[in-house]
Amino acid sequence: MAGRKLDKKDLFGKSDPFLEFYKQGDDGKWMLVHRTEVIKYTLDPVWKPFTVPLQSLCNGDIEKPIKITCFDYDNDGGHDFIGEFQTTALKLCEAHDNLSVEFDCINPKKQKKKRSYKNSGVIIIKSCKITRDYTFLDYILGGCQLMFTVGIDFTASNGNPRDSSSLHYINPMGTNEYLSALWSVGQIIQDYDSDKLFPALGFGAQLPPDWKVSHEFAINFNPTSPFCSGVEGIIEAYSSCLPHIRFYGPTNFSPIINHVARFAAQATTQDAAAQYFILLIITDGVISDMDETRHAVVQASKLPMSIIIIGVGNADFSAMEFLDGDNRVLRSHTGEEASRDIVQFVPFREFRNAPKETLAKAVLAELPQQVVDYFKNHNLPPTKAEAV
Repeated sequence: MAGRKLDKKDLFGKSDPFLEFYKQGDDGKWMLVHRTEVIKYTLDPVWKPFTVPLQSLCNGDIEKPIKITCFDYDNDGGHDFIGEFQTTALKLCEAHDNLSVEFDCINPKKQKKKRSYKNSGVIIIKSCKITRDYTFLDYILGGCQLMFTVGIDFTASNGNPRDSSSLHYINPMGTNEYLSALWSVGQIIQDYDSDKLFPALGFGAQLPPDWKVSHEFAINFNPTSPFCSGVEGIIEAYSSCLPHIRFYGPTNFSPIINHVARFAAQATTQDAAAQYFILLIITDGVISDMDETRHAVVQASKLPMSIIIIGVGNADFSAMEFLDGDNRVLRSHTGEEASRDIVQFVPFREFRNAPKETLAKAVLAELPQQVVDYFKNHNLPPTKAEAV
């Protein structure tokens, strides 16, 4: 929006114009819903583009009256009235591309006093459009599939699984922290995937028959089809593989991040929000390949992908918190910035005595917004937008 030849209100200057938008209530009274920035010392202001929720502006009715008022800003709050006009969202949206719409900014008192009065300036709508702001639920109901992959840490720091002190200990009478984390998160995420077939990968272990260390192996020992059926299938494969591997190290994250990123990269060709990839990493230790992991996360931030890390045990998880970019923008070792925050880290020890739902809520807290941000930034609507 812009103004042209607005009335001069300041004695020793020009004007400091701003606009206010009002919607009409059921009782006919006008209610303020938006105020623009103030443009200093000008009679020909150009305001920065801004967004107003359509529901706030006119209750979603594009033919409902809207009043736009122009003032000259004063520090004491006694802003001087310049003029006003009424319109509708439908009329505003006639402004697009290189076609603008102009309105006379009218001061009714001046209009009554002067027969020759034309206006107190002109307000110009340079461009206006209504866009749908989709929610996470819109994308899910529209057919988006959350592609869930699990990465499990089998490094030696977890302890021998035959020892009751091990984080991987399978107790016939109970569970362990890895299983609790899998159940809590997996049971929720699996409901957003129609086929419920999830790749489950391990890292940091020596594998038979040659006992080479692998940081990206299928825990069902089927590299061509690492899929497990539901959370139950993941847990069954997890329990079956434990007696057949040797815990080793180091704790490298980048291979499985890059593994999932390869599939997420293929989904960037989609013309609607069809797939979004989630990697759940459950780990007990300090990351050994931090530079490679930072680089992998930065590259993955450009893709339809999120990474959830659950830290089990009592290790120092400061490196995990560093990857979780809530307080700062994550950079790779080369200085490249992540395009968005895609990592959520949660230490399991804070939820040991809490209901499973509490852990799941904390783990998945940022995921809906991460999904929305990716699809919104890439202008991808739900696959079945008409059903939303």
